[in-house]
Amino acid sequence: MIMKGYSSKIPEDCASARIEGVNASYKDLAQVCGRIRNKKSEWALSFLEKASKAEVPVLYRTHNKRLGHRRELKGRKGRYPKKAAAVVLKLLNSAIANGRVKGLGDDYKIIVASANKLDVYPRIAPRGRWARSNYVTSRVEIIIKGSEIPKGVSVTPPKKKEEKPKEKKKEEKKAEEKKEEKKKEEKKPEKKEEKKEKKEEREQPELLKRQMERGVHKDEVEKKEHEKKDMPHQHGEYDKR
Repeated sequence: MIMKGYSSKIPEDCASARIEGVNASYKDLAQVCGRIRNKKSEWALSFLEKASKAEVPVLYRTHNKRLGHRRELKGRKGRYPKKAAAVVLKLLNSAIANGRVKGLGDDYKIIVASANKLDVYPRIAPRGRWARSNYVTSRVEIIIKGSEIPKGVSVTPPKKKEEKPKEKKKEEKKAEEKKEEKKKEEKKPEKKEEKKEKKEEREQPELLKRQMERGVHKDEVEKKEHEKKDMPHQHGEYDKR
């Protein structure tokens, strides 16, 4: 079974390489890929060359049951997977070559490096007791990011919003609150005065109409109203004054 495409997207400023159907342990390949992930290409090339010659052990974070401890790894578990290191080294060289063709420069960073199981073929030995021993293949993929922008590609950074300082924002909020308070204070007395005026306007014509019907003149009505205001309402108010 051949997998179509990569497991992750490849940006424009990146190069990639993959290999499928490799006759190597996918567990060893996964540990080697995990050791070089997020590293620079120069360091990874030197490390893989030494690991392929069994000069440097590879740290095994998983699949390390009953595995020996290495002094070079400060007591942690490791192994010398020469075959897997040689496969990954060859693949990394091809990815760097693809990046140079794209015009990404010579310095790279390994963003993605992963290995997985691909196919399992049953095999039986034709001698002795026919015990089954499967033939397992694996796949490896590497994506590296270049230090230079390829030709024909223009990268525009997103525009940053202009942020006002916090002190100015606080002052603006206070000024707005004061304006709102002033508006509320101005509106309240205007409404009260308007209501009083409207009430007086409504009451005056009704009184005049009633008194005109009775035959009373406007001037007399006004005089009576003034007299009512000056006259006391109850007995003994002059004494109190």
